[in-house]
Amino acid sequence: MIRTRAGYTGGNKENPTYHALGDHAESIEIDYDPAVISYGELLEIFWKSHDPGSNPWSRQYMSAVFYHNEEQEKLAVESMKREEARTHRKIYTEISPAARFYMAEDYHQKYYLRQRPELIRELMAIYPSNEDFLNSTVAARLNGYLALKGPYTALQAELGDLLLPGESRKLLDIVRGPDR
Repeated sequence: MIRTRAGYTGGNKENPTYHALGDHAESIEIDYDPAVISYGELLEIFWKSHDPGSNPWSRQYMSAVFYHNEEQEKLAVESMKREEARTHRKIYTEISPAARFYMAEDYHQKYYLRQRPELIRELMAIYPSNEDFLNSTVAARLNGYLALKGPYTALQAELGDLLLPGESRKLLDIVRGPDR
């Protein structure tokens, strides 16, 4: 995964916001390197990371896969059928063509990182513009680690590959905290 951005898609309203979504759904946009992870592998992570058998109470929070081409559509439909067979439950996930993606407001971006001001300060020193911060692979990986409580050793290896040693060590010390 190269970067992630929170936003809105799937509807017709121009320039939706959190408080005026129209018929859009909250979503994330993921840029990835297919040489590192396949679309099929991303779909596996998608199915494992939420309950697709839960009927959403509003379109805003629906489970959806927005595909960009026929191959992605085929893989998404096949993976949904496998998930239905595996769980023996109706799957409520919508599979639709990707439409325009609208970035969510800044306070929705990198939510778990924003709960850690000391990490934000360090990242803003490395990525001084908000755009660079939002597009940063490091910020996306750190946010994912904080959200999913991933293995510290995996984060350590990833940051070591993405940052200079001093930057990496400082961020890892903050993430690890005093009680680790």
